[in-house]
This record gives sequence, C-alpha cells and structure tokens, in this order.
Amino acid sequence: MNSPLNSHRSVLLEETVEALGARTGGKFLDCTFGGGGHAAAILDSGGENFVYAIDRDPQARERASALQQKYVGRFVFCNINFADAGSMCLPPLQGVLMDLGVSSFQLDDGLRGFSFREHTKLDMRMDNSCGRTAADFLNTAAEHELVQAVRDFGEEKDWKKITSLILENRGKNLLTHGDSFAGLIAANFPRKAKDRIHPATKTFQGIRIAINGELDALQRALPVLFEKLGIGGRLVVISFHSLEDRIVKQFFKKMAGQAVSRMDGEPMQFREKFAKILTPKPVIPSKGEVDSNPRSRSAKMRVLEKIK
Repeated sequence: MNSPLNSHRSVLLEETVEALGARTGGKFLDCTFGGGGHAAAILDSGGENFVYAIDRDPQARERASALQQKYVGRFVFCNINFADAGSMCLPPLQGVLMDLGVSSFQLDDGLRGFSFREHTKLDMRMDNSCGRTAADFLNTAAEHELVQAVRDFGEEKDWKKITSLILENRGKNLLTHGDSFAGLIAANFPRKAKDRIHPATKTFQGIRIAINGELDALQRALPVLFEKLGIGGRLVVISFHSLEDRIVKQFFKKMAGQAVSRMDGEPMQFREKFAKILTPKPVIPSKGEVDSNPRSRSAKMRVLEKIK
C-alpha cells in the first residue's frame, strides 16, 4: 500500500489506516504529507474517502500533484504549517494524522542540509523558503539559544562542552557544512565501540528542532486539530522523539480527563472528558518493519477518539 511516489516506506502504514478507521470511509486530514504514502493508503482504503493534505515543505506540492491526478475530486493539498491548520475551513473530520519529524525526502536530499555525512551547507529548514538556516543559527545564535537546542531539544549530556565548542569555532568555516561540523564534534567526542549513533546525532537533532520551532508548532496544533474532528473522529500521532511523545501524551490525557503529570492535583470532579485514549501504550513498529526500515525504530503511535 505504499505510494509509488515514495522512495521510502511510510512508517506504521497498516496500523495508521486501522487507527484512523479509514476502511469505514470519511474525510481525513494528513498534516504531514511528505511523499504521500499515508495519504495514498487512506485513499485506497475506501473509494469514498477524501483526504485534505498539508505540508510546510514547498517541495511537497510537486509530489502532491501525482495524487491530485490519480484521485481526482478526492484529494486536496495545501502548502502550510500544521500549526496554522486553524485557518482551514474543513467539514467535521473522521480522522487526523500527524507523522512528525523529518521526511526521507528531506533527509536524503543533500541540498536540504540535514546530513552530517555530506559537504553541503547546513540548512535543516523544513520550509526552506523562509527562516534562518542551521549554519546561520550556529554562527549567530545567543548562548542561551544554543543551550536550549543542544541540552533541551537534543537531550545531549555533553551539552556544555558542545556549546562551548560551537562558540569557540565561530568564524572558522567549521560550522557551515554538515560534514565539517559533525567532524568537529566527532574529533572532540570520539565514538565508542558500544555507541549506536554518531556523536553529532543529538546535537543535529536539537538544532533542527530549534530552527523549525517543531515543539511549539506541535503544541499549537494539537488543540486546533482536535477541534476539527467530528464526534467519533480520531487523532493519530506518530512521533520519533521523547519530547514530541511527551507533549502528545499529556495532551491526550488532558482531553481524556486524566492527570497529565504527577504534579497535576486537580480533583477528578473538576475534570472534563472530551475524548478517550485508544492506545494505553503506544503502538510501535514490528521487528520486521524495523529490519526493513531502520528509520522506523523510534516511532511511537498514539490514538485519541473524540467523544464530546
């Protein structure tokens, strides 16, 4: 059921179709179109299904044109950030999908500047038509911004040393290209035999999250997207990062009238229940999927059904 548009496998594809209830038909919103794998699977699951798709990446529009030609009258694409979905005039939806993180199209295109293995300028913008690049961020961001990116968003334990390393190497052309910046980190933090990831992985992740405002966009989008659902509609979110998953989990608990954390002491009689959580534990990829698509290994899917 993967779209021919995809050069990669859409994560948790069959599980997503089931979670959305796409086989029973309805109108759906795919908030992270990417290459169209999930959108095509939803459309193929029911002849009457209609998919609204959005993506902040300008290049996604070209990929969406193939689906517009194949599913005439059943597919609409809009080039916006899902945080701005409130501006869309939509009917009550059967399902909303958010597949968070970076698409394989962005990761595999060296010119997009996400890779630390290629000598291409560090960009990392999901919407490369606006905003500052990763290279600009590394060379101009205030120290507290660097700390937030590396320590908070990247969850890098050596954040102090890496932040200092960035500040010390400004103006030396080591912070402008993926391979040179990754090499700088690797030279100061050699990879150990037991390490599964490159020493620069968490730092790159934190910088990407920072310049794209990913966590803020997610927090803004969740309540807006929940409002777009009809009664019985489902919000399905696939996350790849613990910070994303925590935001999703807490929002789901709030909508389900549950305590969002240990610090939440609001009495139950004052809580209002708008939804029920269909995934007490997140759905994760099977071993077979991880073996065939290693990028899926950290995926977690949560499902919320609107009841009020």
